[in-house]
Amino acid sequence: MPQKVLIVEDEYLIALDMEAALEDAGFISAGIASTREEVRAKVRQNRPDIALVDLHLADGLTGHLIGEELGKLGARVVFVTANPSLVAQGVPHALGVIEKPADEDSLLDVVRWASEASMHTQTSQLPPRFQRFA
Repeated sequence: MPQKVLIVEDEYLIALDMEAALEDAGFISAGIASTREEVRAKVRQNRPDIALVDLHLADGLTGHLIGEELGKLGARVVFVTANPSLVAQGVPHALGVIEKPADEDSLLDVVRWASEASMHTQTSQLPPRFQRFA
């Protein structure tokens, strides 16, 4: 069954590009959100399996909080940010981070890996450019 991916990004053109690439690769969009409230509404409508979360959003530096909330709900969270050092110590319930700009292939590699994350072990190969949280 295709995985549902929520995109949490306040730059709408970037979010649309991500969504198109994911859908072309066979994933289902769970929507695009740019604030904590929008994320909560999207989750009520369509609980995502995976969430791609930027850190700086329309309501400020809330991405790490959103990521933790989504992780607690069972979503596999990957941060997609130009500032990976802000989450270098990790975020509870999140898988890791990939630095922006992330080309389409790198993004899809990370989402494919996250879609199978429950089967991965510590020795499994991580996607290039992905930094897994301990």
